[in-house]
Amino acid sequence: MPLFSRIGPYDPALLVRAAERRPRRLVEYWAHVQALMPVELWPLMRHRMDFYRERRGKWWRDVDPAFTAWVSSEVAARGRPVTASELDDGTPRSTEHWGWNWSQARQALDYLFMVGDLAMAGRTSQFEPRYDLPERVLPPDVLALPTPSPQEAVTALVRRAARSHGVATATCLADYYRLRQQPASDAPSAQRAVDELVAAGELERVQVEGWRKPAYLHRDARLPRRVRARALLSPFDPVVWQRERTERLFGFRYRIEIYVPAPQRQFGYYVLPFLLGDRPVGRVDLKADRAAGVLRVQSAWREPDAPPETAAELATELERLGRWLGQERVVVGPRGDLAPALADEVSRIG
Repeated sequence: MPLFSRIGPYDPALLVRAAERRPRRLVEYWAHVQALMPVELWPLMRHRMDFYRERRGKWWRDVDPAFTAWVSSEVAARGRPVTASELDDGTPRSTEHWGWNWSQARQALDYLFMVGDLAMAGRTSQFEPRYDLPERVLPPDVLALPTPSPQEAVTALVRRAARSHGVATATCLADYYRLRQQPASDAPSAQRAVDELVAAGELERVQVEGWRKPAYLHRDARLPRRVRARALLSPFDPVVWQRERTERLFGFRYRIEIYVPAPQRQFGYYVLPFLLGDRPVGRVDLKADRAAGVLRVQSAWREPDAPPETAAELATELERLGRWLGQERVVVGPRGDLAPALADEVSRIG
C-alpha cells in the first residue's frame, strides 16, 4: 500500500519478485518495524542483530537453546526455505492474546531471524514466513560487505533518514530506523550521528515555526512551489508512522485503532488518512470485501480545513484503489461527516 500511495497501480508480483527472486533487491528485517528493506542495509543491521543476541535471555528465555540449535541445523540440512509449521508438532495453538501464541518452532525461527543466523526468504500465500540461511537468500556481494562499527551503522541509517525526511527533529531521525537517540555512556546513538552530519555539512540545524525542538535540514532538501499529491496512506506509511511528527507538520492527530475495542473506536478499525495537496484532509475506514467484489468505506471523515473538492478527489482515489485491488465497485456506508458527500461523488463515477 505505501508503494501504491506513491506510484499508483502496479503489479504486486514485481514486489514479490524483488523480495523473493534472484537477483534479490529487498529483504525482510526489523528496520523501522519488520518490513522490506533494500538488501544493502543488511550489514547496517548487524549491530542490531548483536543486540538481540545479547538479550536472548530477556525475550526468548522460554525457547530451549538445544532446540534452537536443532532448528538451525534442520534449516541448513533441508536446503530450502522452511516454515514453522513444517518443524512444529502440529498442535493447534490457542487464539488468545490476539493469536500471538507461537509454537516453539516459530519462536526459535524468530530468534534465529532476529540475530541474523537465518534470513526471510519470503512468505507463503497464507503470509507464513519462510526462513533460510542468509547465504541462500542474500546476494553474495551483500554478504561480503564489511561490518561497520555500531556507530558507523547508526550514522549511515540516520543519513538515510535525513534524506527521507528533508527536515526533522533528532527524535524523528532516530525513530525512522528505531535507533536509540541518547543512550548512556559511549554506546552508539542517533544524536551523535546527527552531530557528525552537522559537522560534515550534510545537515543544518534550523528552527521551524511552531516546533519547540530544534530541527535539522538536509543539504539536498528542496521546497517545491506546490505539492500535487492525492493518496490514501496506510497506517504504516512513513508519512504518518511517527505520530508526533504528523501532528507537528499537519495538525493531524492520528492513532491506529485495530487493537481498540469496537465500542471505543473514534473513526473505525482500519483507517487510512487521505492526503490531498500538502496535508491530510480526511480519513476513511476501508475494508476490501473480496467475496462480494466490493471496496467498503465503513466510515468517512473530513478534517476541519478540508477543501470543497475533498469528496470528489477522494472518490476518484477510492475508485482507483478499488480497481487495483480487483474490486468491482466502491460502496460508502453512512457513518462519518464526509460519508454523504462521498457517496454522491462515488455514485457519479459509477
